[in-house]
Amino acid sequence: MRLRCAVLDDFQGAAPESADWSALADRVEVVFHDTHFADDDALAAALADADIVVTLRERVPFRASLIARLPRLKLLVASGMRNTVIDYAAAEAHGVTVCGTASSSTPPVELTWALLLGLARGIVEESNALRTEGPWQSTVGADLHGRRLGLLGLGKIGGPVARIGLAFGMEVSAWSQNLTKERAEEVGVHRAASKEELLADSDFVSVHLALGDRTRGLLGPAELALLKPTAYLINTSRAAIVDQDALLAALHGGRIAGAGIDVFDTEPLPAGHPMRTAPRLLATPHLGYVSRANYTTYYGQAVENIQAYLAGSPVRRLP
Repeated sequence: MRLRCAVLDDFQGAAPESADWSALADRVEVVFHDTHFADDDALAAALADADIVVTLRERVPFRASLIARLPRLKLLVASGMRNTVIDYAAAEAHGVTVCGTASSSTPPVELTWALLLGLARGIVEESNALRTEGPWQSTVGADLHGRRLGLLGLGKIGGPVARIGLAFGMEVSAWSQNLTKERAEEVGVHRAASKEELLADSDFVSVHLALGDRTRGLLGPAELALLKPTAYLINTSRAAIVDQDALLAALHGGRIAGAGIDVFDTEPLPAGHPMRTAPRLLATPHLGYVSRANYTTYYGQAVENIQAYLAGSPVRRLP
């Protein structure tokens, strides 16, 4: 009898074409789910007969309570090598092996600039106006050259974002709790003395920090109040770093020029959610990691992980 593998959240129907799943055909039946299961009850029902689950990034929390309801589960494969929503202790206690995959930081770098440029030049508004016979030229673009880009985080994503900013002729500053002068000099940017200085001085602020106890709620009402009324905020990192209610208040109050957001407190974003209709907001449905190259890596290595597990030698084990 073949094992059963469930691939979650394949919204675009891209998973079947992103890897050679036929390599598993003799031993594993693969089922692709193109809808999101919003709670543990729905997940437990959908995965009741799953021996293997492939989950995308950190979208589905595998808490102890869910793992306990999946008695057949033996292998959990998550894309990326860092996942904060899997209870590893519970997985071990229930005999579940957890593996990850490689993940490129290039796609979120590119999306960061897509959002920033889209905001700065009013791309969506102008395109919609043109296609609906609206006004010809209704916005005045914000310049990048000579303006200051402030980066919260200068790691594997923040660093390349900084270098692109420099190529645009921007002045680039960075801050994080662990940022050293040497790292800032290596990238060629100014190390801000404080988070407050960076926020107050920047024309564009982009978030590139890992979510943790020190960064959760890092930008709240007081911090957003430091931004210039002409400033733009970009977040392609983690939603919980920016207080969502405070951001909505700033957008509705016109206290900042706009925001580009790719991450949300609840994903997928529910119908009627206020982030869907907020003014001055350019929003995308968590596309940061979504690219053909990344999907080829995620699903291709997921197949490899399953093969290695079946051979008795699991690879890329987490944590």
